Amino acid sequence: MEILTLMRYTARIEFLTGNRIINAAIVAWVIAQVAKTIIDFFSRKKLNFRRMIGSGGMPSSHSATVCAVATVACKICGVHSPEFGIACAFAVIVMYDASNVRRAAGEQAKIINYMLKNWQTLTPEIFGRELKELLGHTPFQVIIGAMLGIATGILL
Repeated sequence: MEILTLMRYTARIEFLTGNRIINAAIVAWVIAQVAKTIIDFFSRKKLNFRRMIGSGGMPSSHSATVCAVATVACKICGVHSPEFGIACAFAVIVMYDASNVRRAAGEQAKIINYMLKNWQTLTPEIFGRELKELLGHTPFQVIIGAMLGIATGILL
């Protein structure tokens, strides 16, 4: 309830940047990252502050951010405005990338990490470094992030 009160209060004043679209993006990203950290804590029973800035996981902060931008652009400029059109196109591209391209890169990283852990005959220096596997999002994570962003945009 406190977050909703804060969001309603900040909608009435100029805060952070003075730009409602950028503010919505920042607020949506922060909410998604905090939620991601909390969800990770409950699933792993260990607090990992790196989740606050890390990519991947539930909800998608990428989706939340771009959907908040598109929602506020719609509220300010209207559904037929070029600004809303650009924001929508940008949101679709970012969400597609998050759920497809980046997810595929994460899956490849899992396979390469497995190969490196089990390939004991070769030990070049590069094999000592694990690749980041949590890069992309499942479609569900993207949808939840999008809904979070839209809600943030509406409330701001």
